[in-house]
Amino acid sequence: MVEGPQDAPAILFAHSVGCDLTLWDRQAADLNDRYRIIRYDTRGHGASDAPEGPYSVQQLAGDACAILDTLGVERAHLCGLSLGGTMGQFMALNMPKRLASLTLCDTAARLGTVEGWQQRIDTALSGGMEALVDMSLLRFFSDEFRSSDPATIAEFRDTFLATPAHGFAGCCAVLRDCDFTRDLASIAVPTLVMTGRNDVPTPPSDSEALASGIPGAQLVLLDAGHISAREDPEAFTEALLTHIERNQAVDPAAR
Repeated sequence: MVEGPQDAPAILFAHSVGCDLTLWDRQAADLNDRYRIIRYDTRGHGASDAPEGPYSVQQLAGDACAILDTLGVERAHLCGLSLGGTMGQFMALNMPKRLASLTLCDTAARLGTVEGWQQRIDTALSGGMEALVDMSLLRFFSDEFRSSDPATIAEFRDTFLATPAHGFAGCCAVLRDCDFTRDLASIAVPTLVMTGRNDVPTPPSDSEALASGIPGAQLVLLDAGHISAREDPEAFTEALLTHIERNQAVDPAAR
């Protein structure tokens, strides 16, 4: 989905595993008057193809670059949450010329454990998404938000259940296999790290380690759980916009 002026700087949004491009509804609505907003369903999710996995981070990054190429976008500000942030770290390390800036949200250099992701893969393939949905929603949102906004919780539940189990498992394999801990010092793209104070899968300590490992990275903590872009959208978008504008001023040719 592409919104906003065609000649405006581009922001590419990459969502979490088990979600789809609607995760970014609030950011798109707030920013599409001044930026070219590009959001898409990661392979295995939403309306995208769901080939048999496992998938690799190289494939996810290749998908993102193919979208940019199709739209004629040489460089974009990348905002990735959880899985999207894992892909963002790979792109910053291996294809930095495609990125005007990087925002890593609710993610980590090593997100979770090999054993934990393998367990999710096995459960999804054997029991389907129904076997994982309740646990996943507990991890997506804080207790307070789940109580106060049942409509959003129902929306994310429906999206999660509609995700093909083999597509979900394919992307879980990316998270199982990626660990950028030793590579962070090589990231030269201007980086913002954001996370929710109540994030369970990637607690603030993970984001603190991520930001401290990337030269010059800024850290912002939000009053939110894992899907911070929806739980605290105003603060999320404000921090994202400040980061992009700061780096857009440095590199006004970025698109």
